[in-house]
Amino acid sequence: MNTLSRQAKPSLEQITPAFGSSIFVKQFMESRPNHPSFWHFHPECELIFINGGSGKRHIGNQLSNFNDGDLIFMGPNLPHVGFTDAFTGNTTETIVQMRSDFLGKDFFEIPEMGTIHQLLKRSRLGISFQGATKEKIGEKIEQLYWDSDFDRLINLLVILRELAESKEYTILNANGYALEIETQDNDRVEMIYNFVRNNYKRHISLDEIADKVSMTVPSFCRYFKKISGKTFTQFVNEYRLVHASKLLAEMPTSITQICFECGFNNFSHFNKLFKKFTGKSPSTYRNEVKKILQ
Repeated sequence: MNTLSRQAKPSLEQITPAFGSSIFVKQFMESRPNHPSFWHFHPECELIFINGGSGKRHIGNQLSNFNDGDLIFMGPNLPHVGFTDAFTGNTTETIVQMRSDFLGKDFFEIPEMGTIHQLLKRSRLGISFQGATKEKIGEKIEQLYWDSDFDRLINLLVILRELAESKEYTILNANGYALEIETQDNDRVEMIYNFVRNNYKRHISLDEIADKVSMTVPSFCRYFKKISGKTFTQFVNEYRLVHASKLLAEMPTSITQICFECGFNNFSHFNKLFKKFTGKSPSTYRNEVKKILQ
């Protein structure tokens, strides 16, 4: 058995609210950071506010970058990787988790809950909120950690209503979501993701990755396309491009160095893929991020 196989762990996260509460709220900070990220899912909805810092999102099929914090709402059983680590630079990370029927099976079906009901439907694809919504609602999410059980319930409903009415959002899996949630699939996907995360700076052959998950190359290619909606090569390149966009935003390193640092061995090919992925050349992307930060 290889090392990677021994490290595979069940990826269904068990979430247990405190006695007398249907909402689970936890808060991480510099002195008490979040656990290392891993590929997981849970039947609860999850609302996350990252106060400051920058990092990567991997939610469903979508890989992207965030800067100056993030506000994310995800529906049940949407696989994702933790968003912060020792390098993110955030002040706090507040996570709110609750079942979609935490107020009763039909509560969100009543007319008064119509906008929130639509928000819950959209959340199944993952939503990122920006602008004034992120700043205003982020503060309210952080306050939930300190609220009593009753105030937390009321204030969460207010938060959900304001998110439902906001126009400052992006659907993260806009083209649909293909991953089929099976425990054995999640274990295997976690193994693949961790291997890419640890080895993206070098060439990863299909023979190598197929061997890691004990499959033939044709079987692996069919399997990966079925569960992710993209080829393994596309997935690896997207991971590299997300990392490249983070380095372009944060590091004064030359674009050529970033190209090779992220695992690309051809600068022209890197430029072409980056523009296709972001809509901008690496230099334009870097200049626009600098203007935003200034």
